[in-house]
Amino acid sequence: MDFTFTEEQQAAVEAAKAVFSGVAPDGVPSPALTPGAVAEDFDRQLWRKLAQADLLSLVLDPRHGGAGLDPIALCLVLRESAKVLARVPLLETGAAALALRTYAPAELCDDLLPQVGRGELVLTVAANGRTGHDPAELAVDARQDGDGWALDGTQTAVPWAQSADLLVIPARTGDGRTVLALVPRLHDGVTLADQVSTSGERYAEVRLEAVRLAGRDVLTADGAWEWLRHLLATGTCALALGLGEGVLGMTGEYTSKREQFGHPVATFQAVAVQAADRYIDLRAMEATLWQAAWRLTAAQSATGTAGALPPAADVAVAKIWASEGARRVVQTAQHLHGGFGADVDYPLHRYHAWAKQLELSLGPAAAHEEALGDLLAAHPLG
Repeated sequence: MDFTFTEEQQAAVEAAKAVFSGVAPDGVPSPALTPGAVAEDFDRQLWRKLAQADLLSLVLDPRHGGAGLDPIALCLVLRESAKVLARVPLLETGAAALALRTYAPAELCDDLLPQVGRGELVLTVAANGRTGHDPAELAVDARQDGDGWALDGTQTAVPWAQSADLLVIPARTGDGRTVLALVPRLHDGVTLADQVSTSGERYAEVRLEAVRLAGRDVLTADGAWEWLRHLLATGTCALALGLGEGVLGMTGEYTSKREQFGHPVATFQAVAVQAADRYIDLRAMEATLWQAAWRLTAAQSATGTAGALPPAADVAVAKIWASEGARRVVQTAQHLHGGFGADVDYPLHRYHAWAKQLELSLGPAAAHEEALGDLLAAHPLG
């Protein structure tokens, strides 16, 4: 498979590097020192810079002020954002915008997407269900109410919910279909209860009680939630890759300067072997990430998704590597830093907290291996 990036995708990476170059990973209080959330809001100043650099409109159609790029471009930018722990809802807004572009009616896209590109409309997605273990679409019931819809249910651990303008919520209808509801945060029947993630960011439990929406605010297209769910997972893998690369870079710089017995510790075989193992983890994470992103891009553009297995299999493989790889990279970094890695004046502890949050978001590798086994059983290879 040729994963060579296009000139437009490479230009997006360069623009992202320029914007994120001024971000300090320790720009807010440490989750290790803060009893609640590290901040009340995401980094609005950085959000404006992303909008000015046209990175929020990257995946939008040109008629909506965008560059018309794809999930691969979004993952490239997410990768750069995680290297500096950028505190912005780029994954959720970008993934939701791509889903709208792909599955929403033209009138709704014309109304919402230009606002997204200008940074005026922030989107988030409820993907964790009621408990974080069951499918998210089962947590909310949707029923048609005249020309509109009525929603009831609860979604937990919704990222950036207190700051988002629209909550994209999957819901199950009485006949077993899954729809995507675009619920304004400030809406009758919507209640948010504060939660705090492992990384110290504000999450929310979102309760819906007889929430009524107009018909145009509910997407009924087949496959919309499945595609969006896979895109969110793939984007999380991109965040894990970027974080891991940032951590390995920090570790290489530290071990090349830290000396024992008159030599940099990076020259010791035991240190070099551990760092090499983690480098291999990152390269495996990268290869599986782009395979999953490519399959989702093909599915979005309807250019064909030829393959013995559906895109869900490629996403599962990427999640297996990202979940375990990010954990191994950070654990090795902590080990090679020695006691310095636990110093809260040094950013490694913050990367550790973010890595754990990403690992929890992705779920255990064993579960994805089981899902992959089910797909292999359902689609025997010839």
